[in-house]
Amino acid sequence: MNQKLALLAGSLFGALSVMIGAFGAHALRNLLTQTNRLETFETAVKYQFYHALALILVGLLAFHLQHAGLRWAAICFTLGILIFSGSLYILCLTGVTWLGAITPIGGTFMIIGWFSLLYAVAKSL
Repeated sequence: MNQKLALLAGSLFGALSVMIGAFGAHALRNLLTQTNRLETFETAVKYQFYHALALILVGLLAFHLQHAGLRWAAICFTLGILIFSGSLYILCLTGVTWLGAITPIGGTFMIIGWFSLLYAVAKSL
């Protein structure tokens, strides 16, 4: 993933975080409260937003540091958002509980993304 793509993905995921969070807070609040999934939904939005910002950071760093670890960080953050937050959104809206089993895979991608970022910065400076 190059700088531009990381910046575009981070911006898109950031905008979607605000939109999905607002939708959850207003249109879905009753459903999420009744199903006891409000906190789960909020966790999905939070982690999506944090990693959207991380993607923007990686995209900006890539203008100054040339290291493959940045590319892997961006890929892992993107996969983490899609799998972690995505599985939690689907779980909250459908009640399909087996999706909870794949959520940790997304979290693992997020962790690998942070370590890839750490490695890239440590090796570049």
